[in-house]
Amino acid sequence: MQIEAQALVTLYEARGEFQLTVEHIRQAGLGNLYEAFEKLKSKLQAAGIFDAIHKKNFPEFPKQIGIITSLNTAALHDILSTLRSRMPSLPIIIYPTPVQGKDAAKSIAIAIELAGRRAECDVLLLCRGGGSIEDLWAFNEEIVAYAIFHSKIPIVTGIGHETDFTIADFAADKRAPTPTGAAQIVSPDAREIAKHLNHLRHRMMRAYKQGIERRMQSLDLLCHRLIDPRESFKYQVKHLQHLREKLVLCWGRKIEKINSENRYLHQRFFRNIFNFHHIFNQQLEKASKLRKAMNYYLERHETKLVQYHTQLAHLNPQSVLQRGYSITFNAEGKILRDSQQVDLNESIQIVLADGWIKAKISDIGQ
Repeated sequence: MQIEAQALVTLYEARGEFQLTVEHIRQAGLGNLYEAFEKLKSKLQAAGIFDAIHKKNFPEFPKQIGIITSLNTAALHDILSTLRSRMPSLPIIIYPTPVQGKDAAKSIAIAIELAGRRAECDVLLLCRGGGSIEDLWAFNEEIVAYAIFHSKIPIVTGIGHETDFTIADFAADKRAPTPTGAAQIVSPDAREIAKHLNHLRHRMMRAYKQGIERRMQSLDLLCHRLIDPRESFKYQVKHLQHLREKLVLCWGRKIEKINSENRYLHQRFFRNIFNFHHIFNQQLEKASKLRKAMNYYLERHETKLVQYHTQLAHLNPQSVLQRGYSITFNAEGKILRDSQQVDLNESIQIVLADGWIKAKISDIGQ
């Protein structure tokens, strides 16, 4: 009988002897299987079965998952446990098929075609637990590779252990290292989704609060910038008073200057005693003209001040209201100037000289 042994090789240096510590033994002849595996792999690769362009994408949130495997395997239990822990509400359909034996490859191909015809699932899991190359050989058959290639539903394989590679893995749209890994790839994690949604909720609430705070700050700024008409009127009155004081002060200085000139003229008068009568008459005439000019100037500016005061009084909204008028606002606080600005049954606010009232529109006319 010929065997193949996997052993740990050690050397005893004193006698120059090798020692083999055998860890695993199997019947010889597996080299033929590896040769058949490589031959079929090269053939299918040349046919384009493994090309990335043919790989189909599976949805991030599938509505239903199909599992193609044997009912009597630990792999199925691991897949179901993983799916239940990650997304308990995700529906699952099992397409049972032998995964080992003489007709296993044909059964697997039939199960893939059946799932495609029924079109119940968004993604298929083709899975099997670990085993020897002979145990996994059903997944190295050409019929299985073409069934995967022609499937309209994306297929994810989870066959054997991480170090096991089959022809089905190369033909599939996605390979997982284990059946559990395949279940993790196709199923969203409900806990991670809930965590992400909670994070988004906190971000939304933070953005909402920041938006409210910005709008409150803008409202405060606008309130500070808003000036009451009465305050504006008071400011104009104060400004006019200030101008009047400046005018009086200016005329006081001018009068002082004129008095100074008069004193100078008086001095000249006494120095020119011989021209007294002539100079005296000139002074009287000039004084008379000066008084007339001053009176005219003061009267003219007094008239202007009265006109300004009257204009400000007319512009005072309170004066308009005192005459029986009113100001009407809509629900948004805008002043109404046209009947087209309101609708029937709309609420309005009417500001009077003393107080305000609210009313509803019952009729509209032109």
